[in-house]
Parts: sequence; structure tokens; C-alpha cells
Amino acid sequence: MTLRLLIALFFLAGLGAALTMLAPPPAGPQVRFAFPPPLPDPAALLPFEPETARAANAAIPIEPPRAAAPAFRLGSADALPQARALDCLAAATWYEAGDDPSGERAVAQVVLNRARHPAFPASVCGVVFQGSERTTGCQFSFTCDGSMQSRHPAPAAWARARAVAAAALAGAVDPRVGLATHYHADYVVPVWRSGLVKLAQVGLHLFYRWPGDWGSPAVLRRGSGGDEPRIAAMAALSPAHVGTDGAPDANAPSPPGIAAPLAYLPLDEAGGPPRSAALAAAPATGQNANARIVLAFDPAAFPGTYAMRALAACADRERCAVIGELLGAAPGQGPGFVYLRDRRTGAEGAWWDCAALPRANPARCLPKGASLARLLAEWG
Repeated sequence: MTLRLLIALFFLAGLGAALTMLAPPPAGPQVRFAFPPPLPDPAALLPFEPETARAANAAIPIEPPRAAAPAFRLGSADALPQARALDCLAAATWYEAGDDPSGERAVAQVVLNRARHPAFPASVCGVVFQGSERTTGCQFSFTCDGSMQSRHPAPAAWARARAVAAAALAGAVDPRVGLATHYHADYVVPVWRSGLVKLAQVGLHLFYRWPGDWGSPAVLRRGSGGDEPRIAAMAALSPAHVGTDGAPDANAPSPPGIAAPLAYLPLDEAGGPPRSAALAAAPATGQNANARIVLAFDPAAFPGTYAMRALAACADRERCAVIGELLGAAPGQGPGFVYLRDRRTGAEGAWWDCAALPRANPARCLPKGASLARLLAEWG
């Protein structure tokens, strides 16, 4: 073999080794996920009446969670992100589940599941207020339907909500809802329901996960990203969210008590449908107390969310009336929504002002004048 041929063989061998080093590693076991389905629009509901919706929802079988979600890890150990995450989570639990610690724990678990899921923002506040700049499409309706402006939790209820949130952020897990990332009230049927796996019912809410890989533990992040944004709408509830976007103030003084525009009056003292400005705080005492509750509703919000807010406000009271006033309505226009419940007789109903909020079923239209007075009088 000539010297020139030997040099050529050595050159080719070296080139092959170099190309081998530059080549990608052999294919091995890899976890691949398809692109996630679009996020649900909570306002996209099928035209079911509450009774029919409950029956349709009950017909969907429950597949209990195979495993509980792993304990949550907040991505930052700094005090300010922790305080913001705590109050955002507390707000979500109270506005979505009312003053019900059992329901609040389930809602908190969904928020934290989303904060670790790649289809959602990587922070607690980002998850809670996702889409809140819109009147529809926000992932949690209370962030865009005027709820945060019209009512705030009472101090005791806020303390309970913060305790539930603190426990969840410290690693407490609600195994009832597993890896759920979606839920809805049992008296509505969202258009997205059929594409999900139903896991559980807690109170009035039904909980779901995505099918396949997107609903599996493998897709979850280990924890949140840690960058908790300041949410201006939270300033009335949380000192950690007070300040300008450029200079958040973690040491801002607490608001002078939590305002409570949601007032409770015994029915025998309330008379006809009162205006919100005329109400004096008179909390109902006990679950059996008669209560008339006045709420302000955004007419641009989906009318179906009014009933959800009414049920949350009435909580476990046996007899409850919710009078809903539309923001911007002229004085004397009358209520835009009424919800009445008397569990002792089984009577329950919700009615809308169909001139302002058209409904498919005329039976759901709120009567006017003397007929409305009779409706409230017969209930009371």
C-alpha cells in the first residue's frame, strides 16, 4: 500500500469520527405532547334551562381521579410574590365558591393545577386573571363581570379564604379533583364539556381534566414560574397589589377594613326591591335567616353568570332573595335579575329583564310592576 493511499484512509477515518461526534444522539424514549386544545370560553354555554342542564350533566359518568395532584411549589421565596399569589388565590376561591371552605379548596386546586400546566400562565395571579381585560373569554368570570367592584368578602370570610389559599400554597392537596383544570356549575352546560373527562362534583361545581397526555401528571411543571404580576383590581383586597406598575409597594398600608357593599337585610325589614345605595349593613344570622341580597351586574357580562353569583351569595341559606341591578341603569328602572329560593317548600327560580337581557325561554323573563311585586310578596 502506498504512502499516499495510507494518508487518504487515515483522513477518511478521522472525518467519519468527527461526523459521528457532530451527529444528534440516537433517538430514545421521549415524551411528546400534541398542541393543546383551545382554552374554554366560560360564556359559551348551550341553551339549557337549569333543570335540564343538571339532568344532562348528571348523565355524564364520573371517572374518579387516579391520583392526586403533587404538592404545589411556588417559584419564588420572596415575600412580595408570595403575598400576591396568596391573595389572588384567595380571591379566586371566595368569588368562585363563596364562603365555603370545601368548595374553596377544590377551586384552589384547579388554579394551582393550571399554574403548572403549559397551556396556562406560569403564575397564580396570571392564571386567575387570564383574559380579565375582556368582558367575555376571561377564564374566571368574576375577574371581568364586575363582581370585584360590586361586592367584597366580609373580614371573616376573607380570613377563611386566605387560610385555604395559604394551605394550598404550602403543599396541601385536594385529592377529590385530581388533576382537574376546568370546572363549571352544574346548572349550565358549556360547549367545551364534551371534550373533557369528568372527575368529580363538589357542591354545585363539576370538575374536569383534559383527556390523554394533556390531562396527565407528566405534562405538569414542577412549580410556578415565580413572577407574580401586580393586579390593579386586587388593590382593594390586597396591600401587595397596591402601587404603580413601575414601583410596586409591598409595604403599603392595608385598606381601612374590607368594604362590604353586599348587604343582607331581613325580608320583613326590606320592603320592596331596594336600591343598593339605600342599604345598611345588617348581616343575616344563621343559615335559616331570611335574606335579601342586592348585587350589581354588568349588562355586558353573560347573563348565565348572574345565577352563579346569586347561588354563591345565598350560600346555604334556606330562604334567600337576590335582587340584581344592572350597572348604568336609570333610577327607578327596576331590577335586571331576581333569584328566589325557599328550600322549605322547594321553590326556586331565576328571572331576567328580557328587555335588557334577552332569554330564549320567555318563562325566564322578569315580570314588571305589580306582577313583580306579587312575585316577591308571594315568596316572602
